[in-house]
Amino acid sequence: MNNLLPNIIREKIATAPAKRITFAEYMDLALYHPECGYYSSGTVKIGSVGKDFFTSPYLGADYGELLAEQFRDIWHILDRPDPFMLIEMGAGEGILAADILNYFQQQEPDLLKVLKYAIVEQAPALIKTQQKQLQTWLDKNINICWNSWQEIEDNSIFGCCFSNELVDAFPVHLITVKDGKIQEIYLTNDDGKLKEVSGEISTPKITEYFELVGVDFEPHLYPNGYRTEVNLAALNWIETVAKKMSKGYAIAIDYGYTAAKYYHPQRSSGTLQCYYQHRRHNDPYSNIGQQDITAHVDFTALEKKGNLCGLEIVEFTKQSVFLMALGLGDRIGELSSGKYGVMELLERRDALHQLIDPAGLGGFGVLIQSKNLTEQEKQQKLKGLQNPSKF
Repeated sequence: MNNLLPNIIREKIATAPAKRITFAEYMDLALYHPECGYYSSGTVKIGSVGKDFFTSPYLGADYGELLAEQFRDIWHILDRPDPFMLIEMGAGEGILAADILNYFQQQEPDLLKVLKYAIVEQAPALIKTQQKQLQTWLDKNINICWNSWQEIEDNSIFGCCFSNELVDAFPVHLITVKDGKIQEIYLTNDDGKLKEVSGEISTPKITEYFELVGVDFEPHLYPNGYRTEVNLAALNWIETVAKKMSKGYAIAIDYGYTAAKYYHPQRSSGTLQCYYQHRRHNDPYSNIGQQDITAHVDFTALEKKGNLCGLEIVEFTKQSVFLMALGLGDRIGELSSGKYGVMELLERRDALHQLIDPAGLGGFGVLIQSKNLTEQEKQQKLKGLQNPSKF
């Protein structure tokens, strides 16, 4: 099926007004075309052996259990609402959801009784995989549903919206600096091959984006040919999240930087990267429809846009610090209890340390925002933001 995608892309270029498309349009087709896109076609491979990439939930149940501990804390801060809504945005293969639900069943059954777990997922193939993964919970009549944003009413979410490695896969615009001015990189068809060309930016929203995050491409600082990305889709996404929430928290976990680090003059090649069979490379025009394409997240943009839409910043921290505060240190300390065999001990220790490795998953950003909390609720510090446990 995916061998059709290059022809589809070439056709889109041929029918475009200037015979060119933005990189964002290309990336959207490569990842989300309804039949041939990487995420939509069912070819996405998440995990370890023979897969394209793995995420924190694939290191065992600990990650989901620790997040569930934070969600339980939020439920209590919000005075145990019924229903309590958890909105997982981009749920992968459903493993994280299963770990969260299992933890609730074991540690907070009263929460499970009032829980409404909604998954917002764009890719039909992943929805089928998630439904299969969560079938046991559906059979138990746990309130799990799949919704598009259009199906969720404005100001209806009372609880927590969260995402894990979602925003990095949103289509991005590619920008380059030439003679002190920003230009956009487009794709054209050159004898059947994709070719990059530069020109005027496709939308004033790109200029507005840099004004929002406080970045000015001063000619004496930025080298000619400097390349970077602009994630306008992320702004639309956080605006939607804010619009759908009535009260509660929004948590985004991903790899990325603040705008000052993201758009530093020395980061002259941007952050765009691809994953194919656990190999990371920087050619987005190979393996079309069969590989993941990502860009780091500009957390400053999410924070500032969220603020304009009614979301207050609670904290921006690192995954390592967040998980340690939620009890990961205690789990590492438990390894010396003698209850694990040698192989199980080594595997578990490796998994737990990967979650907090500052050069890897532990260096991920955790952005927490809130909406419509009372002053009393704001005074209650989230468990994941308290002093981490020692080990």
